[in-house]
Amino acid sequence: LSVYNTQCQQPQFMLKQTISRCSRTALQAPQKRNMGGGPYPYGLGVRKNKFIEEWNGRREITEKSFRVSGKNLGWILGLGVAFPFAVYAVTKDELSKTGGRRYKDMC
Repeated sequence: LSVYNTQCQQPQFMLKQTISRCSRTALQAPQKRNMGGGPYPYGLGVRKNKFIEEWNGRREITEKSFRVSGKNLGWILGLGVAFPFAVYAVTKDELSKTGGRRYKDMC
């Protein structure tokens, strides 16, 4: 009888606990948050700078507005091809001069 009685009370206890949790969160007042999590009030007088907002908007759509031209083609080839090859060449030369064990495994 005692085992049956505790099994019947288990779902009732869980139901009470669930209802009390829901009612607690519904009755709580919403938290007020300060600007940046600090002690600054909402009425601080912060205004948006239109130039920064424009720059931020352009930065977000760079991939849509980017065009390859003669001015930036050199930079693209330099940073995309020449710079990685130069790093590879310097690293390979250094490993061949020092006789690194990993360089011997590669050859």
